[in-house]
Amino acid sequence: MPLSRNTIATVFVGGALALTLSALAYPAMLGIENTATNTSRIIANTQYGPLTEADRDFVVKVRAAGLWEYPLGEMAMARGTTKEMKEAGEHLVVGHAGLDTMCRKIAPELNITLPNQASPQQQQFVATVDSKSGREFDSTAVSIMRVTHGQIFPTIAKIRASTENTLVRQLADLANDTVLDHITVLENTGLVNYDQVNFQQTTPPKLPKGQLTPPAPQPGAPLVALTPRPDLDVNTSSPTPTPSPTAE
Repeated sequence: MPLSRNTIATVFVGGALALTLSALAYPAMLGIENTATNTSRIIANTQYGPLTEADRDFVVKVRAAGLWEYPLGEMAMARGTTKEMKEAGEHLVVGHAGLDTMCRKIAPELNITLPNQASPQQQQFVATVDSKSGREFDSTAVSIMRVTHGQIFPTIAKIRASTENTLVRQLADLANDTVLDHITVLENTGLVNYDQVNFQQTTPPKLPKGQLTPPAPQPGAPLVALTPRPDLDVNTSSPTPTPSPTAE
């Protein structure tokens, strides 16, 4: 049966979302030659434990995620059409501000250079959502963010289980709670298509690395900071699972 135009567009765009948070390292900019594909390779021995390529890449990924999801959260707060959508926006803003604070704190300790802009693909995600309005704005934002959060979730677990660096471990702990919270509030909107999300998360397309890599910051440029929002009464710690109703 031929696919409809909407189905084809959903599969194509949705599949592209699954690579949002991959391949974000700056090996050349950091003065590290990209001579190995083994991300467990130790690139520095620090007072906090050895730092691997995977550790460094993870810190950069978390930072880059906030650079596009924080402004998208602000849009959801302002333009979401439901209470649940606005609440999801608040959680995105508060959660990524907290992660960003930790990234900026630990990066100098580990000699990691952080980006000041999201990747071209991530910037396009924001532009795509910004071009929508009403319920289409809600559904597009939820679709993009639920896929990207689901894609990074296994990476967080892998880093937490393998890293020997205490600072990276602390970041993974916070990221685990924050991403799980964000997944939960996005699902609370009632707009998540689980079949579609699972397909998009497990069928990533091959995109040029230039689309997936944040541009290097200009030499001497001040580090962009995501503004904390203590005025928002939001708890982004790991949520308590809602029990399934028992069968009678």
